[in-house]
Amino acid sequence: MKTCQTLAAVALLGVLATASAVPAAAAGQDQPLAALPQTPSLDVASMDRSVDPCVDFYQYSCGGWIAHNPIPADQSSWSQYGKLYQENQAYLWGLLEQAAEPRPDRPAADAQLGDFFAACMDEAAVDAAGAKPIAADLSAIDTLDSKAALPALVAHLHSGLGSRGMMFRFGSGQDYGDASQVIADAGAGGFGLPDRDDYLDTDDRSREVRQRYVEHVAEMLGLLGEPAGQALADAHTVMAMETTLAAAALTRVERRDPAKVYHRMTPAELQQLTPSFDWSAYLAAAGIPGIDVLNVRQPDYYRALENLLANKSLADWKTYLRWHLVDAAAPFLSKPFVSADFEFSGRFLRGATELEPRWQRCVGLVDRDLGESLGRLFVEHTFSPATKEQVETMTHLIEEVMAERIAGLDWMSDATKEQARAKLDAMRNKIGYPAHWRDYSSIAVRRDDFFGDVVRARAFESHRQLAKIGKPVDRDEWGMTPPTVNAYYDPSMNDMNFPAGVLQPPLYDPRSDAAPNYGDTGSTIGHELTHGFDDEGSQFDADGNLRNWWTPEDRAAFEKRAQCVVDQYAGYTVVDDIKINSRLTLGEDLADLGGTILAYEAWKKATAGKDLAPRDGLTPDQRFFVGFAQWACGDERPETKRLRARTNPHSPPEYRINGVVYNMPEFARAFSCKPGQPMVHEDPCRVW
Repeated sequence: MKTCQTLAAVALLGVLATASAVPAAAAGQDQPLAALPQTPSLDVASMDRSVDPCVDFYQYSCGGWIAHNPIPADQSSWSQYGKLYQENQAYLWGLLEQAAEPRPDRPAADAQLGDFFAACMDEAAVDAAGAKPIAADLSAIDTLDSKAALPALVAHLHSGLGSRGMMFRFGSGQDYGDASQVIADAGAGGFGLPDRDDYLDTDDRSREVRQRYVEHVAEMLGLLGEPAGQALADAHTVMAMETTLAAAALTRVERRDPAKVYHRMTPAELQQLTPSFDWSAYLAAAGIPGIDVLNVRQPDYYRALENLLANKSLADWKTYLRWHLVDAAAPFLSKPFVSADFEFSGRFLRGATELEPRWQRCVGLVDRDLGESLGRLFVEHTFSPATKEQVETMTHLIEEVMAERIAGLDWMSDATKEQARAKLDAMRNKIGYPAHWRDYSSIAVRRDDFFGDVVRARAFESHRQLAKIGKPVDRDEWGMTPPTVNAYYDPSMNDMNFPAGVLQPPLYDPRSDAAPNYGDTGSTIGHELTHGFDDEGSQFDADGNLRNWWTPEDRAAFEKRAQCVVDQYAGYTVVDDIKINSRLTLGEDLADLGGTILAYEAWKKATAGKDLAPRDGLTPDQRFFVGFAQWACGDERPETKRLRARTNPHSPPEYRINGVVYNMPEFARAFSCKPGQPMVHEDPCRVW
């Protein structure tokens, strides 16, 4: 996407034409959409032509949109991507309501979707249940009679709600050393705060976050019936344990280096790291007793976990488990739990002032747990074969441009160019939806058991992931559902993935002229392609293996050019005195720049020899760049800006536009910008 992910181990921003041109599908949506709105891929009403594009191109392109689209009360940010995402949800809402009608002729898959949604929407039944849905798991925690019994219980808790990585995260992933195979994957987890730095930094905001977190934990434990004094003491216990784990965890920047998160071990070697945790018991309870190898992403984290296992009392561990259980379950319980969860995570951390309406949360949950079944309906109604073919053609043309640019690089040797071209040729493109739909028929969905539906669906996914271990990789599998307004590149798969949800107007409009389509979707395609050659993706070869295919001299030349981007973005202010962490955002910044260059050149090739006329007072080149900029129109609350500055590998929207055109002489020519103006870089950064 433009808030894409590179799935080395394994983002939302949306439109506006004029307010009158868009049906009631955004903030305050109170009924389903019967059809998706047909909004233009370039909206002149979203611009602010009083601004000089050579001074602030983002404001020139998006000032009108921002002025007429304030952040909704239930959102922490609002954007072209976010608005399209909500429109997709409102359309899915209508499809799910139809599927929920108890007709005798309903197809089984539709009945499953509809009953899941209906159970979620029955708020009265959810409120009546209170905390009863987690009573059995709370009892299992309370009756734990020794730390030796922890592994089996944790495996059980992981298989249901997942408990947001309680103690650690365990699943499956491609072997970085042999991308054709799936191995077990043990990662860090067990935090209730968004980032390990939240536990460790000493600035005023971090201290406030920790204080409010302790209060939040105490409040949630109080909802389980703990007396106030005991709940507060237990909250401090949780904070102390999580802080110990956070201190041993890698930073987000460190985790961007694949070599730092690849430590192939046998279960016996992992057992040596954590002698107080019986891994054979955990693996047996998880249903995978026979594994012989796994990737332990952060060995130091597991050493810290061992320290806690050896030195913290059984009572402390019960407190820790009780908190993480209720934290994971809260969104699916009664109003007091949902409200407490929102007040901390939504209002305090992100600045939203209202909880999203229940229909939207329920649609999102169906998409999460039955996503390809729901995606099948979405694709049938919204994504034509012609659109798929058009996007495939655009993708192939952008790949041709990349091949030409690789061949013409003056800083790369022929030996490395040969490897880069082999990687490009091997890259797969997934457009719209999977080749084969996932079968969810084994999940028992009951219209009167919402919490049970969630647990059974999560258990299905947990078991599906673990069942991959020791088997060949399924290279047709997707990591996103078709309605998702996002995209990603996976370096282990060496593939680009563009769900149907991100290929809707205004991001891609089949009726539009080519300029804004290439500016928006074309730059998204180029963005994902460039991820295969950014500072992280470039460490994986054509087959998806973590392997150095560079000469030392070429690698040094690449890093010198990347440093130009690091230095540029480090100077941008996010909010207050917080600057962009440009080492964290480097991969996305490189992809933004490289992807836009590729899209521009591909557009020129696609329209060569054609008589392109100005439209709406914009030349064709200007339409390309405004189309490129308008995907990012949006705004964020200050709380969200602070949070994302710490956790988000993407730069803020305005810099994802201005930071790119600053490095493109093609932009300066299009708008007749003069040397010395803010959008003109005298010595542009260029990598690919």
